[in-house]
Amino acid sequence: MVFDDVDFDGRTAFITGTSRGIGKQIALELADRGANVVSTGKTVEERDDLPGTIVETTEEIRERGGSSIWCQLDVRDDDSVQRAIDETVDTFGGIDFVVNNAGAIHIANFENTPPKRFDLLMDVNARGSYATTHAALPHLRESDHAHVVTFSPPLPAEPAPGKVAYALSKYGMTFIAQSLAQELAADDIAVNSLWPVAAIESEATRHFGMGTPEDWRTPQVMCDALVELFSRDPTSCTGNTFYDEEILSEAGIDDLSQYAVVEGGDPGPMSAQLFDADYER
Repeated sequence: MVFDDVDFDGRTAFITGTSRGIGKQIALELADRGANVVSTGKTVEERDDLPGTIVETTEEIRERGGSSIWCQLDVRDDDSVQRAIDETVDTFGGIDFVVNNAGAIHIANFENTPPKRFDLLMDVNARGSYATTHAALPHLRESDHAHVVTFSPPLPAEPAPGKVAYALSKYGMTFIAQSLAQELAADDIAVNSLWPVAAIESEATRHFGMGTPEDWRTPQVMCDALVELFSRDPTSCTGNTFYDEEILSEAGIDDLSQYAVVEGGDPGPMSAQLFDADYER
């Protein structure tokens, strides 16, 4: 295991969107490192068209010897968010980490993105991360190692024709994170954004045709980047817009071949290029 000496024993992580993909792997990773994990999302019952539930994630954590509860959560519903936060605190006594992972994706041009779809993207992505962090704030203030992370890209230098609604909703998450980093610095709460360079293997990458397995990395690359981020002092590591490769390099990991889905593959910066044409590896 990378970062063998890092453990989060006694910390509590509230993670949105843990039914599958990156969110589930992060839940397992943090639990394996001793954190109490709150598995949240909309999917409680199994579906034929989409694998995974938040219940299954919690059950897997417990089978591995970890500590976890699940809370059904719709980030668009403020009451739902507050109930999940309250249940977390009632069970574990506080919150140390908030991972804003839940997201909606719709990559299409303006003509094929009606206002209703625009609203969904903004509500789940930008507003969802805002609402979740807002509800957790009183408890983050009580933590001695508080970190908030949003999975969103660095702010753009250029417009985003052909994907304006999705891009705006994700950039909104980053703008919120950078603004909160300054506003909450006096509370010793770190707020950062994290974004993968290469596309991560998931149901979304398959559904939206984001390349082939040779182009993908495993979710572990984001898990390791997040572990490195959460191991840092929140008073000195805040307000950053990290790419996963960047923060891993700072931790001394420059050989990223271990994360390739296809052995020997060299995944390119597909995810970064989705938003930042100027990105260079």
